[in-house]
Amino acid sequence: MSTHSNDLEIDNLPNRLTILRMLMIPFVVLSLYFVQHPQQGTGTIPVWLLSHLATWIFVAASITDFFDGWIARRRNIVTVFGSFLDPIADKFLVVSSLIMLAAMNRVHPVVVIILVVREMYMTSLRLLASHEGLSIPVSQGGKWKTGFQMVAIPMLMIGYDWLTIPWSQVGTICIWIAGILSLGSAFSYSLHMVQSLKHSREERKKRAKESV
Repeated sequence: MSTHSNDLEIDNLPNRLTILRMLMIPFVVLSLYFVQHPQQGTGTIPVWLLSHLATWIFVAASITDFFDGWIARRRNIVTVFGSFLDPIADKFLVVSSLIMLAAMNRVHPVVVIILVVREMYMTSLRLLASHEGLSIPVSQGGKWKTGFQMVAIPMLMIGYDWLTIPWSQVGTICIWIAGILSLGSAFSYSLHMVQSLKHSREERKKRAKESV
């Protein structure tokens, strides 16, 4: 395992994969847009092919998310740029996909609101934790939520029965499960944050008294 010390470096393999994921997002959005508005496209690409194009680009982007994190951990490559861009790339990919699916009536707007607002809330919570010098570990509920969400989105992108599998119906079930888990995990994270803040404040008061 190699050791990486330059945390300001941008040009490394994990960051390249993150940038690649960002570049994939417009292709996912455009493919879904032309599925919804085929008359505005070239007319040469059938709708079912555009649905699959969006699906498999999304899957490929999700795979890059796994590998950039795995490589960064294995090679101990932790950079400011990667720490900043990686979570943003993930959120851009998921949120833009959910918004497009809602516009296509393939997912209920309520579950999209739940998932998007939860992401905004968690970002704010992590900023608060960082300001207080705390960390919020990923909970089991959060992992399950992400799993169901990342399975549901490509299924909903396909949007029709393929290989005898009702992808749309299964995707709808999975995305609602993800929505429910997102609420539960957000509550769990909030509770953990409150407890960590109380403990941190008590420790500060204790050290202040001891230093007097």
